Amino acid sequence: MDRVSDFLNQWHRERPDLDVSPMGIHGRIKRAAEILERGQRDHFAEQGLKHSEFDVLATLRRSGAPFQLTPKDLVAATMSSGATVTNRLSELESRGLLTRHTDPTNRREVIVTLTDEGRATVDEVVVGHLATEERQLDGLTASDRERLAALLQKLLAANGDTAARNNE
Repeated sequence: MDRVSDFLNQWHRERPDLDVSPMGIHGRIKRAAEILERGQRDHFAEQGLKHSEFDVLATLRRSGAPFQLTPKDLVAATMSSGATVTNRLSELESRGLLTRHTDPTNRREVIVTLTDEGRATVDEVVVGHLATEERQLDGLTASDRERLAALLQKLLAANGDTAARNNE
């Protein structure tokens, strides 16, 4: 049993006429996200980063050489507002993890580039990040993980969260 089960039992007792099973799914997804994010946040803090800063660095790193994107691309990839991304970029630039410069082919565009130090940082931090995620999934078998991933993907797609573009 988990904490969500307690809530569901209370609803069953108080309103036996209602099917509260959707609450169980939503509640468990929310609780799982909170618990998993807490563990990841702790790992990033140990590395001197915020989760949101890692997100920017990782997005640049996985974009491939030359590890450059526009702020607009970063906003889309990190699902953050422009102001939020601008603040993250300023912080990361002040720490030497990325640079910003005007696009020589379009003076209205800014290009954000991962520095060598930024690349080394994200390459090191991602190893510990994956280890944290692996520990958090220890209670699931390989088959459980595959089923859970497939079900979550199906749930997200059914609610409009589809790939932004073909896997490039």
